[in-house]
Amino acid sequence: MDHLERCHAIVLAGPVDRVFPLFTPAGETLWAEGWDPEFLHPASGDIMDGMVFRTRHHGETTLWACIDWNPESHRVRYVRVTPSSRFGFVEVVCREAPGGRTEATIAYTYTALSPQGRVHLAELSEAAFTRMIEDWRNRIDRLLAM
Repeated sequence: MDHLERCHAIVLAGPVDRVFPLFTPAGETLWAEGWDPEFLHPASGDIMDGMVFRTRHHGETTLWACIDWNPESHRVRYVRVTPSSRFGFVEVVCREAPGGRTEATIAYTYTALSPQGRVHLAELSEAAFTRMIEDWRNRIDRLLAM
C-alpha cells in the first residue's frame, strides 16, 4: 500500500474551547503517553502557522509543521514526515456538540516513502485507526474528568 486516508470522529466530554487546545503539540502532552515534542520554531512551543517540532516514538523520529492554524474555527492541520518511511497530513476539526460536549474529527493522510512505510500503512487498517482514535477519546475524557 502506497497511500491511505483515514478519518474518525469522536465525541468528547468537554466544551470545544477546552477540548480543541488538547490537539496542539503542547496540549497533547497532557494525555498522550510518550508524546514529548521538541519545539524547533518557535522554541516557546506557541502554535502558529509555520511552527516546526520533532517527536521521537517507537525508535522513529518525525518532523512536524503546522500548516493551517485556525483557532476561531477550531481547526488545525499539520504536515509530518518520518524520513525514509512515510509522509503525511493530520487534520483535526472540533465542533460544539449537544450537552456541552465536543465532536472532534481526526483525519490522517499518509504516503509511503519506502518499503518500511508501506508496512506501516498496511498495518493502519480502518479498524486499527478507529481503535487508535477511540483510545485518544478515552484518554482525553479521563483528563477532562479531573
